[in-house]
Amino acid sequence: MFHIFQYQPLRLITQNSLSSMCLKLMLSRPVAFAQIWKSWFSSHSLLGKKNIILMGPPGAGKTTVGRIVGQKLDCPVIDIDDDVLETTWNMSVSEKLQDIGCEEFLEEEGKALLKFSASGSVISLSGSNPMHAAGMQHIKKNGIVVYLDVPTTVIMSRLKSKGLDRIVGLSSGVSLKDILQFRKQFYKRWFDIRVLCGGDVAAEMVAEKVLDAVKRYQDSELESFISTRSGRSMEEDSDKFYFSDVVTQGLALDGGLFVPERGLPKFTAEEWQGLIEATYTERAQVILERCIHPADIPASKLAEIIETAYGENFSCSKVAPVRHLAGNQFLLELFHGPTASFKDFALQLVPHLFAYCIPRSCNYLILVATSGDTGSAVLDGFSRLHDTDKQRIALVNFFPEDGVSPIQKSQMIGCQKENAWSVGVKSDFDFCQTAIKQIFTNSDFTGFLTVEYGTALAAANSINWARLLPQIVYHASAYLDLVHQGVISFGSPVDICIPTGNFGNMLAAFYAKMMGIPIRKCICASNENNVLTDFIRTGVYDLRGRKLISSFSPAVDILKSSNLERYLHLIANGDGQLVTQLFNHLENQGHFQLRKDLLGKLQQDLVAGWCSDEDCLAAIHSVYSTTGYILDTHTAVAKVVADRLQDRTCPIIISSTAHYSKFAPAILRALRIAEINQNPLSQLHLLSSYSALPPIHWGLLDTLKKTGNGDHQVCAADMSVLMSHIETLIQNHFM
Repeated sequence: MFHIFQYQPLRLITQNSLSSMCLKLMLSRPVAFAQIWKSWFSSHSLLGKKNIILMGPPGAGKTTVGRIVGQKLDCPVIDIDDDVLETTWNMSVSEKLQDIGCEEFLEEEGKALLKFSASGSVISLSGSNPMHAAGMQHIKKNGIVVYLDVPTTVIMSRLKSKGLDRIVGLSSGVSLKDILQFRKQFYKRWFDIRVLCGGDVAAEMVAEKVLDAVKRYQDSELESFISTRSGRSMEEDSDKFYFSDVVTQGLALDGGLFVPERGLPKFTAEEWQGLIEATYTERAQVILERCIHPADIPASKLAEIIETAYGENFSCSKVAPVRHLAGNQFLLELFHGPTASFKDFALQLVPHLFAYCIPRSCNYLILVATSGDTGSAVLDGFSRLHDTDKQRIALVNFFPEDGVSPIQKSQMIGCQKENAWSVGVKSDFDFCQTAIKQIFTNSDFTGFLTVEYGTALAAANSINWARLLPQIVYHASAYLDLVHQGVISFGSPVDICIPTGNFGNMLAAFYAKMMGIPIRKCICASNENNVLTDFIRTGVYDLRGRKLISSFSPAVDILKSSNLERYLHLIANGDGQLVTQLFNHLENQGHFQLRKDLLGKLQQDLVAGWCSDEDCLAAIHSVYSTTGYILDTHTAVAKVVADRLQDRTCPIIISSTAHYSKFAPAILRALRIAEINQNPLSQLHLLSSYSALPPIHWGLLDTLKKTGNGDHQVCAADMSVLMSHIETLIQNHFM
């Protein structure tokens, strides 16, 4: 008889030796893997007998897959249509549907489900079972619901070849596609695990994917995190870190950054192709489900968070549209969020992930350092939390007082809320970022805050792992959009060019490549603060004698690229000792040099170039003159570098990371306006008179109209001053 673990508490389940064995067998010997499954399930029942419940649209293959899974596990197989409904009614399902009509059929079907019980079985639901809430609540109590997610076009093809006599809701005037789309809301409500099923995937393979997905669901031990500076395998550690931990902790105690110990999930080509017709939010949910274990955030809650983040907060229904610019160049527009930059993609999502993951017994103060766009995005994101969450979560945003654009500063000041503040620091971004890292690793200070005020510190910068995941989504989505538009066929390569400062956006693109998106080259575009460009070309990261240069693209005015550490850890095959040596040398000596073999790996993945302010403004003018489209200063940097480095043998996607409205003085200068009013609102009104594409950003205009400049605090570039400031904010908000 087949047994399966109950969902809670997942963290108590440990079977490390079996996990290792299963992973090896799954890859090399599928038959042996199935035998291990059978043995494991039959001998490790902890909390009662559970069912595997297969759910999906008609034509998804639930019956066939269920039989194969049951055979592999040597357990009973129950088909609701054949074994329950037709037995109960003493007539075929199609006859019953024809006899009583759709509405009454759903009610009768639900009643039959309410009377049904089983344990230790594989159960194949009917396509319409999930539409009856009480029936699904009943059957879900004793099982794990696996959603066989098959593309709508594939389902339609299958059903047309079989005939349509058993589809609830099908009638004249109602299309099959509409019925299938309508039902998705019910499938999404009930599933615990999603299994992507492409059109050409054999039932045997789908059955293996079901077993693999259930194994993952039950064994969260497989998805632990390590520090980039850890010299030990986490299997040797007494404490393990999971997604919930790394979201709340932000930075590892040894000063390193968290990364998944076993890497990111891989998608097959068929799985990616199944997402070509999907909406942005659908793509986001599928990708993030595979990156976040349900023990940390269940699929239903994750869906709710994603819908909250991207449902109404973005001005474009496509969320991250891809626009053809010229020739083989395409723009990935990442500025349609409420604060007009790519930061919104993470920071509309992360606050809700954070609020869900943190324990209720502690208050949290989030520390953020920004070179411009992060500040307003994180303030806006955390201001959208529920009021009860605002009472226990506060945020302080540090930014270089004289190192951001006037409109960026106005945004950060205007976005301050009752639980979120902006503090200008009389220094540059690198100081702000380094100061936050040092505060996190100061155990005396963090311990004092916990004991004295019951408050823990957390980070929402791109050093937080959760910040990277939403960025992976939009890079993958951009590629799928080009396929959907017919620009390329799936499998054809593209290049990516990104204005790069802290390396998070670039790292996310590389992660998308690792997960199966056919990205050929990742092109890093820098301004005159071109330390990264020099490093990628030479393997020498050298800050000696370098001073930060203020530019028209302030978000990439960065000399220390934090997320580079994650990339180096990856290409060094997880050698935490080497990473520690490199970054200690950078901290103490101001430079480090990469080994020749690692430089070779890096240069297979990355190329780099940089752009002067003059070339940046010239590119803005040129593009506007020829297309009527206005690039922001960061996108212009990427455009210049792309023009220089691309070989034009494949499409190139340029990340348009901010709306030009945020940098109005530079844009007006690029458009050769002689006199520029210093008032940010007046600058936006002047730009709007150009009737350019895209139009002036709605959220930015509203913020400036409502708030003006307002007040904010300014402090000296001194660690003790910053820590004192943090303590005062905690006292005022939480005490």
